[in-house]
Amino acid sequence: MGQCLTQLQIPYMIQFLEDLQGKGTAPISAEEREELERLRREHSKLKQKAQHKVKEDHDHSDDSDDSSEGEDAVQELVINPQKAKHLSQNARVSVSAEVFGKYNQKQSFQPIVIPKSDGIKDKIRNRLKQSFMFSALDETELEVVIDAMDERKPAAGVNVINEGEKGDELFVVEEGVLDCFKQFPGEPAPKHLKSYEPGDAFGELALLYNAPRAATIKTKTDSFLWVLDRNTFNYIVKDAAQQKSQLQYMQIRRKRDKYEDFLKSVKVLQNMDHYERSKLADAIKEERYAKDDFIIKEVSYCILALTINENQGEGGNIFYIIIEGEAIATKTLEPGQSPKQVMKYQPGDYFGELALLKNEPRAANVIATTKLKVVCLDRNSFKRLLGPLDDILKRNMDAYQNYV
Repeated sequence: MGQCLTQLQIPYMIQFLEDLQGKGTAPISAEEREELERLRREHSKLKQKAQHKVKEDHDHSDDSDDSSEGEDAVQELVINPQKAKHLSQNARVSVSAEVFGKYNQKQSFQPIVIPKSDGIKDKIRNRLKQSFMFSALDETELEVVIDAMDERKPAAGVNVINEGEKGDELFVVEEGVLDCFKQFPGEPAPKHLKSYEPGDAFGELALLYNAPRAATIKTKTDSFLWVLDRNTFNYIVKDAAQQKSQLQYMQIRRKRDKYEDFLKSVKVLQNMDHYERSKLADAIKEERYAKDDFIIKEVSYCILALTINENQGEGGNIFYIIIEGEAIATKTLEPGQSPKQVMKYQPGDYFGELALLKNEPRAANVIATTKLKVVCLDRNSFKRLLGPLDDILKRNMDAYQNYV
């Protein structure tokens, strides 16, 4: 059983077994006592390994973001087992993973079926495939979830969930924008942590760990949400997700470690702190191009050229940073003339920000002059993660403003 536990679950499992022993509902067996001691030892090892990480992330330990309500809090608990233990000791409000066994038999599952047209089912399916939370489901499991989902249409200004309350539902955003707020000790007002947009899911933390809601989620606009009940989540989504969670966590850590040092070397990103760089490392994707490949291609039949990113099909929605290799930017300066080179890019240089900052089509070609490796960021992630750098990026436009 212990092999299936994640780092986050161990403190809650310990608390569950302690509570079970203290209630006197049944004498604890030698096997159960041995399992409890093993969990204690494993928890202690994890605490020791996490000490340097706890210190490193100290500045963000109070507001630590594949997606959800309390996502930052979840990440913080993963790297900060001490805080998880503190939570289990001082907030005894059913903060424990829902464990099934001899003393808590898992009941047979009767799927909920809410009638829907095929069109509505396809709409939900397409939305769920955008959400990391449902990525582990096979087609049969996905169908059960789709059948069980209900719709909710809260108006702007409505609290969909409230911090501290018990939660029995998970939400997937179909339309609208919702803001996440958390009240920190000593702060006069709740702090805004993030916003949720179509495709995002929230609310799973309370279902995964039987914990109170970790934050308040309030509609910023009129919204359309798909709602999933606790039972379907626990029997379908949670079981599938837990099978992949540890592997995915290790993959995230490897990716983060791989890119953080590089991102630290990029001049425009040097003022980002560790937490911001780690989030950026999680979001970027790596791409490779051969010599003479077009990363961005100008179509010069209009004044503001329409860009076609032939490799991605994303148009002007991607921001690039070069890891290895070189590239040039070319532009048609006069109608009927061949494009002229206007910029040269080397490792650490970036391009593609103009279309994102100005919300305009691309205005130049970018061509690999050697084998090229880049990392890229889509429009939504760019705005969310690099929004504070807007002023710096806009100032850097002056270097080639005459050409665009």
